[in-house]
Amino acid sequence: MKRRAFLLGAVALTACGTGTPSGDLTIAAGEQGGLYLDFATLLAAALGPALRTTPKATAGSLENLSLLRDRQADLALTLADTAIGADLRALGRVYENYFQLVVRSDDPATAVHDLAGRALSLGARGAGATVFGERLVTAAALGDRVDHLPLAAAAQALADRRIDAFLWSGGLPTPTLSALDEEVPIRLLPLADVLTSLRDRYGRVYEPVSVPAGVYRSTADIPTVGVANLLVCRPDLPDDIAGAVTRVLVGRAADLVPDQALGTQFLDVRSLIGTTDVPLHPGAAAAYRDLHG
Repeated sequence: MKRRAFLLGAVALTACGTGTPSGDLTIAAGEQGGLYLDFATLLAAALGPALRTTPKATAGSLENLSLLRDRQADLALTLADTAIGADLRALGRVYENYFQLVVRSDDPATAVHDLAGRALSLGARGAGATVFGERLVTAAALGDRVDHLPLAAAAQALADRRIDAFLWSGGLPTPTLSALDEEVPIRLLPLADVLTSLRDRYGRVYEPVSVPAGVYRSTADIPTVGVANLLVCRPDLPDDIAGAVTRVLVGRAADLVPDQALGTQFLDVRSLIGTTDVPLHPGAAAAYRDLHG
């Protein structure tokens, strides 16, 4: 067995005659109805046929990093705050992720602090939103009436009034939230008032962003918290594979924008290399140098 194939474990990779890498890859992505899985599906199509790539539905960032660590995935999507401290390399910052705190439009809450003591879902277990959710509960003193529901279950629980709010982390608009908004009108609560305390404690990984007016019937921009979404791998991913994926991120950027990615700056090379505290994989860094100097 070639050393490269050995390092990849479950991924058997060979080099074709042109020097273009080939083989099988798995991308740990995210929940059905979210941007992660849609993006991974488009990326898989763009990488084929030489790199036969399978997107894997998961709960989100925490599960993705576990799959990557256990060599059950070769690439993974993760929130930057979830990735801090892990032994990872980045291939690119692929989009801005928006934390969306959802309530029914008829709910009296107008700020996150108004949810203190009420029933909340803070993302599915294994999702990166749970990391931020736990920090949000502490920063806003929300109490301990917390559950961890997948997106579809959280949307239904809000419609049925079994919970008062839920946290979602994703792109704009998220189709599941748009569908919920048609059934039960919803609002997003602003999170700007907790941003300073979060940044004081956890650093500038959290960014001020706004959900544009018109998303989920909103008549005004909603200030919230954003975090980079990264495409990552283990350090031992071969350089030619990392480079090939990176070249697709740059060269096929227009094909990698899911329909739901309204209002996001997507796959701009100026932001692709902004991978926060996660260093670029050497193969990715070489590809960016070759492409853009």
